[in-house]
Amino acid sequence: MSDFVSGFWSWYVAIITLVSITACGVLLWLTDKTKVQSAADNTTGHVWDGDLCEMNNPLPRWWKWMFVITVVFAFAYAALYPTLGVSDGKLGWSSAGQHAAEVQQVKDSIAPLYAKFTGMPPEELAKDSQALAIGERLYLNNCAQCHGSDARGSKSFPNLTDNDWLGDGTVAHIKNTITNGRQGMMPPMAAAVGSPEDVRNLAQYVLSLSGSPHDSVQAALGKSKFGVCAACHGPEGKGMAATGAPNLTDQIWLHGYGAEAIIKMVNEGKNNVMPAQNAKLTSEQIHVLTGYVWNLSHSAKPL
Repeated sequence: MSDFVSGFWSWYVAIITLVSITACGVLLWLTDKTKVQSAADNTTGHVWDGDLCEMNNPLPRWWKWMFVITVVFAFAYAALYPTLGVSDGKLGWSSAGQHAAEVQQVKDSIAPLYAKFTGMPPEELAKDSQALAIGERLYLNNCAQCHGSDARGSKSFPNLTDNDWLGDGTVAHIKNTITNGRQGMMPPMAAAVGSPEDVRNLAQYVLSLSGSPHDSVQAALGKSKFGVCAACHGPEGKGMAATGAPNLTDQIWLHGYGAEAIIKMVNEGKNNVMPAQNAKLTSEQIHVLTGYVWNLSHSAKPL
């Protein structure tokens, strides 16, 4: 793989490019200097179909100069732009630089619009139709890939339209999560729980916390094993906003429902990551997006 990122290929492309352009120029020069002997009637002596003769008329001068201009343009372009792969060109242009400039141009053009929203708290933005419309576009472009276009999430991707938050669900929590991302991790706990039978009993007890169908005998046996879980999920299994540990007493199962899903979680653990968005979005955009996301779980009818 290192062969494809070595400096050899840049020089390889540069040499072939220069040789090809030079060869075109030499070919033009040679054809201009070469004179084909013709007969007295200005034919080359080639005859087809009995009377169809090839004339020895030269190309129009303007036609030749178009080829010459093409060669000159190719050399000029290679000097000005990073065509050869071994230099940045005299103009210093790059596709990445152009993209950055265009992004900055867009940011500058929308800055006055976002300035209007900067002084408004997210709760107030949720009442502004223009802010919600912009927040919706930001959400669809940056969040819908994981949380869904309707924001209701899917397995391992939280629903943003309910009030079940892996945190306190305040605007500060939402903004911090969007800005810096979040890592939700549960370590494998099977060794701390005990035997495989203990893990199965614990799974039944966890199901009982939410009133889900369960084996009451196994649940009673697993209750004493819940102590290793209480450090994060709390003694009653209601979760902890400070650590982002989910509530086990409701009917919301982020990573799958049923005894087998719980057993797998205890045995293998889970590591979920939401990437930080501060590299993609400005602080003003995050502010507007925060208002939109907060509104999803606080409006009578989520947008």
